[in-house]
Amino acid sequence: MRRRMNRYNLPPWMQNALNVTRQFAVPLAVFQGIRTFFLPSIVDLLLLFFLVGLVVAFHFEIF
Repeated sequence: MRRRMNRYNLPPWMQNALNVTRQFAVPLAVFQGIRTFFLPSIVDLLLLFFLVGLVVAFHFEIF
C-alpha cells in the first residue's frame, strides 16, 4: 500500500528546496505563459505544461 509523503519527516534541506520551489512556481509559470503566447514553440509548451502541473500539485498539496 502506498503511503502519503509527509513533508515534516523530510530533511531540512529538502523542506527548504520544496518551499523555494513553491514560491517560484507561480511567477515562472506566468512568465512562461506570456513567453509562450508571443513566441510559441514545442519546448515552451512542454515547459509551460510542466510548470502548470507543478503549481496544481502544490495547490492540492500533492508535494
